Amino acid sequence: MTKYMISFPGAAMHVSEEDLPAVSKAAHSVIREAQEAGVYVFGGGVNESVGTVLVSGDGIVTPGTYPETRLMDGGFTVLDLPTRNAALEWAAKIATACRCAQEVREFQYDPKA
Repeated sequence: MTKYMISFPGAAMHVSEEDLPAVSKAAHSVIREAQEAGVYVFGGGVNESVGTVLVSGDGIVTPGTYPETRLMDGGFTVLDLPTRNAALEWAAKIATACRCAQEVREFQYDPKA
């Protein structure tokens, strides 16, 4: 099994305040489905009210991100799946629920983890 991160940036989700409860319900339904299928690892939304910091090897904390890093916000889900096609199928379910396209990224296997 391979872990996949399915995510979207906050700016991709264009949902009215009126539609937000329905989107939230649909998204939670897909997550419950993934949990019941035994493929859910973890997920959530990035807390955009808390600033990002960089912590160096000597412990110095600097506000911000790597200069080449784009803003990391929005939401993500990590699923443990047998194939990339399965990840694409789950991404389609999440895209439908959240009403926005999803990025799919594969984690590299680490036998020591």
